[in-house]
Amino acid sequence: MLFGRRQEISVLTGLLEGAASGRGAAVVVRGEAGIGKTALLEWALEASPEMRVLRATGVEFEMGLPFSSLHQLLAPLLNRLERLSAPQREAIEVAFGHREGVAPDRLMVGMATMSLLSEMASERPVLCVIDDAQWLDQVSAQALAFAARRIAAERVALLLGLRDPVRAPELDQLPSLRVSGLPDADAHALLASVIHTPLDEQVRERVLSEARGNPLALVELTAGASPTALAGGYGLPLGEGGASEELFQRRLAELPAPTRRLLLIAAAEPLGDSLLLWAAARRLGIEVAAAAPAEDTELLQIDVRVRFRHPLVRSAVYRSASPMDRRAVHEALAEVTDVQSDPDRKAWHRAQAALGPDDDLAAELMRSAARARTRGGLAASAAFLERAAALTSEAGPRLDRVLSAAGTKLEAGAPHEASVLLGTVDETGLDPLRRARVELLRGHVAFAERRGADAPALLLQAARRLEPVEPRMARETYLDALFATVIVGSLGPGTDRVAQAALAAVPAPEPPNAVDLALDGLALAMTGDRRRGTPLLRRALAEGGEDVWGRRTQLVAVVAMEIWDLDLYTSILERHIERARVLGALTSLSQALSTLAAPHLRMGRFETAESLLEQAQELVMVTGTAPSYPHLTLAAWRGRPELDTLVETTVRDATARGEGMLVAFSHFALALHRNGYGDYGGALAAARYAASHLVFLFRGLALRELVEAAARANAPEIAAEAYAALRESTSASETDFGAGTEHCCAALVSSGQEAEEHYLAALELLQRSGCLADLARARLLYGEWLRREGRRSDARKHLREAHASLSQMGAEGFAERAARELNATGERARKRNPSTFSELTPQELHIGRLASAGATSKEISAELFLSPRTVDAHLRNVFRKLGITSRRQLRGTLPQDR
Repeated sequence: MLFGRRQEISVLTGLLEGAASGRGAAVVVRGEAGIGKTALLEWALEASPEMRVLRATGVEFEMGLPFSSLHQLLAPLLNRLERLSAPQREAIEVAFGHREGVAPDRLMVGMATMSLLSEMASERPVLCVIDDAQWLDQVSAQALAFAARRIAAERVALLLGLRDPVRAPELDQLPSLRVSGLPDADAHALLASVIHTPLDEQVRERVLSEARGNPLALVELTAGASPTALAGGYGLPLGEGGASEELFQRRLAELPAPTRRLLLIAAAEPLGDSLLLWAAARRLGIEVAAAAPAEDTELLQIDVRVRFRHPLVRSAVYRSASPMDRRAVHEALAEVTDVQSDPDRKAWHRAQAALGPDDDLAAELMRSAARARTRGGLAASAAFLERAAALTSEAGPRLDRVLSAAGTKLEAGAPHEASVLLGTVDETGLDPLRRARVELLRGHVAFAERRGADAPALLLQAARRLEPVEPRMARETYLDALFATVIVGSLGPGTDRVAQAALAAVPAPEPPNAVDLALDGLALAMTGDRRRGTPLLRRALAEGGEDVWGRRTQLVAVVAMEIWDLDLYTSILERHIERARVLGALTSLSQALSTLAAPHLRMGRFETAESLLEQAQELVMVTGTAPSYPHLTLAAWRGRPELDTLVETTVRDATARGEGMLVAFSHFALALHRNGYGDYGGALAAARYAASHLVFLFRGLALRELVEAAARANAPEIAAEAYAALRESTSASETDFGAGTEHCCAALVSSGQEAEEHYLAALELLQRSGCLADLARARLLYGEWLRREGRRSDARKHLREAHASLSQMGAEGFAERAARELNATGERARKRNPSTFSELTPQELHIGRLASAGATSKEISAELFLSPRTVDAHLRNVFRKLGITSRRQLRGTLPQDR
């Protein structure tokens, strides 16, 4: 019986019933230690005897071993691997160390996890229970979170117990069930259920007060105390009370020494393998009889698996042991762990047992670090490297391993941990290369942690130190410093010094590669020489391969947009996305998908852009949100009223981080939004801020908004000045998009026949460029000009076309503005009939389009990283909303991506 948990049980009942009927879901049960999370998980297990159960428990000191928790959970399903697709099977086999191979993307392992659960659920409902989820290794947590967001159409329930206040950011986006202390009446009832002798009222109140509603504390505060001690209160532990490991430590102290040693072996062996437990026990001279006191007190259960009564018991056992006892236990476990089947865990136990420097063991840990990296466990690789450094006797190799560990922590998305590790480095007497590596890492950490204003200077200093010893690495570092300077923007020290330093850097070897071209092109353009810089940037984008741009998709976006070349922009990103889908590189895929949304917005493909952002958001498991840049521009083009609030929040967060370009870009989005609704004064203020604070990249787009806002707000001097600045960018671009934008802005600052010629040229060039959103805006501007010139008949034609195009795209603000102008000519704008397909979500629309083109559910699931059952569920929604019954009827029903 669970006292005071009616609401929690109701939630779990709904979860289990939903899973049984094909509505899968995940719930994270959160609360402080001992509050009843484990009891609720056990209740769920007992309440679902018809479900197939998979269990795992996170272990704190195993957090560094990649996929260890996931392996523990999925071990019963590994005989089903042959039913997975080849990429998924290979990913999970490499992750679990069953085969050699390229490091799998951690989210592809999540996809394989979901597929295994889906396969099992086709036979009977599945319940996955993971306790102490705060101790899951990072990649296991990410894979589980990825799978959890995709089981809505599966007969799968996923329950995770998570201890507060320990953070587990990978799980933060999943639904939570917060468990708090018991109400007074339930706490009294629980206490009465475990104490069967009369109890002094003052003692009772003391117990209740110290337990503070924590059920485990209520039980453990009184466990083992004699009736006499309870009656007088003499046997109760002193201290702060509440749920803590001290409650169990008190009970552990009463056990015989061999039993405590056996419990320590069980705590240090996270797999729960009883054979390993007894093998290690024999090494330490522990008899089987030592288990009896632990089982009698219900602290430990040993059968095929080894299981503690509560995760707190494991923690209490391990923490209360002396360092000498811990080392002895890890040494015994290392001796009985098979080096062939589990070399990394053997090395890990040996490392925990080591007392001082051991170069042979450090070398073995380095090999484990390399294996962990190939399995996709960057965090684990960093842990092995860090421990290897601690066991290395010579100063030089030890520093190299510290720097490798810091760099790997940074790659793993832990910049703060990398910073802490770098703080241990003594820079006294370092040779130039090692000093440069330290500064390079500090620069990258500063940029990753906070997009900080100190990052450009640190990267610049590192690049200068690298020039005489590693010139190729120096040029890459100069490029990173330039980009960091642009991102920091007006919140940093300025771009001139970094750009000038890049121009003065060691010259590129012949022939220059894409990094060399990008560095020289950026530096020239940022110092005002766009005539020479723009062609170099175009060559860099055209000639660079996946090795250059695959990890610099954001740089691709801002450079391509600045040189007004959307063809290069889309071709590079589409190639990367295609490769990432084939390889299952879902982490980089998420950034590429969101980045690709931007050119689709200029092309008027708002549904496609929104679908790309939704796909990206589904793949970004750490934050659960799509990146801010395209998200802002989509809201601006759509004319969404919540944009002001979104900009306010974004500016506040970006300012705190020091990301000046995002602050300025937010004002650009605001200017676009306000121009759409004809709020030219507001657009003028926002565009002036954006144009003056965007130090280089995206500045051309801001100037385009500034010209329109100033021209319409009767500020011709500002409009002319902004147009002159815009021409510096567009005239060097030699693209239809750039030239069309230039002509459109030229028309705004011109009059008479000259203005009309510019408008007509803009319409022709923008039509040719494929930028249909910009074309519709240019047509709107031309119609407005014609109406003011008194040519109403001509104005109606262009305003009618602009209104139709903008309405179809979903550019609500601009469409409303076109309707007002059309009404002013004497013609009422036709209201757009809301089409049925507008009721579809972006993902439903995308799946519907793929299905209408003939793709099967399995093919769609492979492209969108969903299960076939989830695809079928989305298609059922599409059929219902469209009033059709088959895939064949989809053809001709849905608007195709232009």
